[in-house]
Amino acid sequence: MESKAKVVVIGGGVAGASTLYHLAKKGWTDVVLIERKELTSGSTWHAAGLLPLFNMSYSVSKLHQYSVDLYQSLEQETGQDVGFKKVSNIRLANCEYRMDEYRYYAGVAKTVGVNVKFLSPEQVKEIWPLCNTDGIIGAIQHPDDGYIQPADVTQAMAKGARACGAKIYRYTTVTHIEQQADRQWRVTTDKGDILCEHVVSCSGNFARQMGQMVGLDTPVIPVQHQFIVTEPHPDIVRRHRQGKPEMGVLREPDSSWYLREEAGGLLLGPYEAGAPCCYVDGPSKECEYELFNEDLDRLMPHIEACIERVPAFGEVGVKKVYNGAITYTPDGNPIVGPAPGLNNYWLNEGHSFGITAAGGAGWQLAEWIVDGEPSVDMMGADPRRFGPYAARGFLKEKNEETYANVFSIHYPNEERPACRPLKTAPCYDRMKALGAVFGTVYGWERPNWFAPTDYTLSEEDLQPADVLLNENHSAPLEDGRIVEKLSFRRSNDFAFVGQECRHVSDQVGILDMTAFSKFEVSGVGAANWLNCLVANRIPKAVGRIGLCHMLSQNGGVRAEFTIYKTGPQSYYLVSAGALEAHDYDYLCKLKPADGSVELHKVTSQYGVLVIAGPKSRALLQKLTDTDLSNANFKWLTGKPISVGYATSQALRVNYIGELGWELHHPIEMQNYIFDQVMAAGKEFDIKPFGIRAMDSLRLEKSYRLIPREMSIEYSALESGLDRFVKLDKDHDFIGKPALIEWQQRGFENTFVTMEVQDIDEVDARGSEALYMNGRVVGRATSGGFGHRIQKSLALGLVKTPYAGIGTELEIEILGQLHRATVIAESPFDPDNTRLRA
Repeated sequence: MESKAKVVVIGGGVAGASTLYHLAKKGWTDVVLIERKELTSGSTWHAAGLLPLFNMSYSVSKLHQYSVDLYQSLEQETGQDVGFKKVSNIRLANCEYRMDEYRYYAGVAKTVGVNVKFLSPEQVKEIWPLCNTDGIIGAIQHPDDGYIQPADVTQAMAKGARACGAKIYRYTTVTHIEQQADRQWRVTTDKGDILCEHVVSCSGNFARQMGQMVGLDTPVIPVQHQFIVTEPHPDIVRRHRQGKPEMGVLREPDSSWYLREEAGGLLLGPYEAGAPCCYVDGPSKECEYELFNEDLDRLMPHIEACIERVPAFGEVGVKKVYNGAITYTPDGNPIVGPAPGLNNYWLNEGHSFGITAAGGAGWQLAEWIVDGEPSVDMMGADPRRFGPYAARGFLKEKNEETYANVFSIHYPNEERPACRPLKTAPCYDRMKALGAVFGTVYGWERPNWFAPTDYTLSEEDLQPADVLLNENHSAPLEDGRIVEKLSFRRSNDFAFVGQECRHVSDQVGILDMTAFSKFEVSGVGAANWLNCLVANRIPKAVGRIGLCHMLSQNGGVRAEFTIYKTGPQSYYLVSAGALEAHDYDYLCKLKPADGSVELHKVTSQYGVLVIAGPKSRALLQKLTDTDLSNANFKWLTGKPISVGYATSQALRVNYIGELGWELHHPIEMQNYIFDQVMAAGKEFDIKPFGIRAMDSLRLEKSYRLIPREMSIEYSALESGLDRFVKLDKDHDFIGKPALIEWQQRGFENTFVTMEVQDIDEVDARGSEALYMNGRVVGRATSGGFGHRIQKSLALGLVKTPYAGIGTELEIEILGQLHRATVIAESPFDPDNTRLRA
């Protein structure tokens, strides 16, 4: 066995083989794969081999798309038959709620180049003559979809990797992994040690055990998945004899199952509630080709629904029931990218749709390792989207919930109830008493919007569909009231969010933003380091605030920080709550090793209450002896102030475009400050507002979000960050050379704000296709209704020739084209007179 390598890939399933293959194809041939048993002997061998292109995540959609394209070329390259059957995939819809999901998805698909067709029930019958189409109102089809033989495609990529010089060691067990002083990794196996620069964990069901070797609590636990294979059916056998094409993969999401032909019979795979997690402590050392005992009782509602839809399934006997482990993460997306807190240790784990995603995951991981950046915005699959809260107990409940909801309608404002509330700000109960309807980010509970305390929705209001999966509302509140209907259209929260927006614009409001990620940076080298880290000039004077962006190596946008200079050598950084682990990991890995910079994560030490609106100054002035006049406390400055008896850093910034302050305070003082603000605010009619109001308000200011308007796929200048990118500053910063080179090549895209015309019950949400003369020229990145200006808005990136103000584009929203006029940035208060008041 080799004693040195550039990369060691651990795990010989489809994800490991793909990683090895793509590294070797990139020219890194000094790479090895270690597999404890035989290739594919974990979960790959018993996978159903489906290749669903359907996915709501942009990152994962790109991985799936690449995989399907790759697998079609592998046989020609390697000579290995992969068993690819491009039979297409049909997804049925039994209700309009499901059709709206398909209409939204079709827009996403067009922006990534995935071919989707809408079918009538008659067209479904033509393709799937054994399907009873009663009750079907429509369907979508992926003509390029189908299925593959998982073991064969794994062997093909292994063969391709070997042909490039990569090596594979089977029946070799990793027993220990340790990073050396020179940052190399020593991988200890039962056949000897290997020193390497990079380790990639593709260990499937062993992900948590492998993570424990290096101190990681990998957020992956498998769930049992069953599928049933029948004996041959005479009608299917007859079709084959007659030379008729194989019927496509059939899915009925409203009944939560998939079905395809298998050796003249049928293969049914339901996703049921009650499927248990497994291998919580990991499989046994000798685990190989392992299955669990079947449990058909919990599948019966889905089996019965399948028989009603395809009677042929009930007409033949069962040949085999497979019950095997599928790895899951809390949101169902894989974890692909760098491990937090470890240099050159990479994760390619948690693949619940592993065959479909593996090709693309290996591709992007190889680019990340070799080139330093992926070419696709991988935020939706980044391991650092989870934090320490995603531990064993959380994973067990959340992964089972995610599995059970694979076929549920993925509504845009959906907030699933498992493992909640977990992380709460001190003011949580106070907000709840005021009617808060909570959402969650990075484990934190945050008010999404506020409902009247006696408000409830009836069955008539909800109008659930008569299907197996028909839940179309958020979880009931503690008192049993249902207050939110889920929809791709304007739902019942629309009017209440509008009231919140108008109130904060006319009076004063309070918003809980405790979930913000917060970091303290100090030391003699702090200023120099931060200036080399971000593209803007950092604040020079104590008390000044700057909006600063850390770029990716290719000149895109990696992270956004509000930087507040708190002392001669100290800074306070604030970033998005969802990105705490992501941003902190980058800061830690880039921090100088000479001790000149101190870095501390302080998210949980400080609460944040936003007080905003034209009366916010008058309110806060009642509580502090600090002069809050514009002359003494200017926009984009901060000061330590007293709020009654409490202390707080008051930052005169916000994300909504109104006069206001963010109060960053010791978290143990939050309830005192909250009560003081609410008491003092009575005379000003203070009311709380939530995240959805904030999102509406930020659209009216054209404020960008990561990873929507800002990502590694668009240059910082394409995202319209010109005033925050100082190419002429004294310090070089990450991504500057690539950004200059990109600028010289010319930018393809330009950030735009659009007014969407002829809207009544639906707004853009992001990811919709933008057209000019019937051709896709861009995509919306965010959308919604601007309640202050009473207009439907969308932000997006379009090809530069179509970005001029006044350009008439079209945007496809739920299958309908609407005019979208490019307008000037910040349609509300473009001169920032309110912010500066």
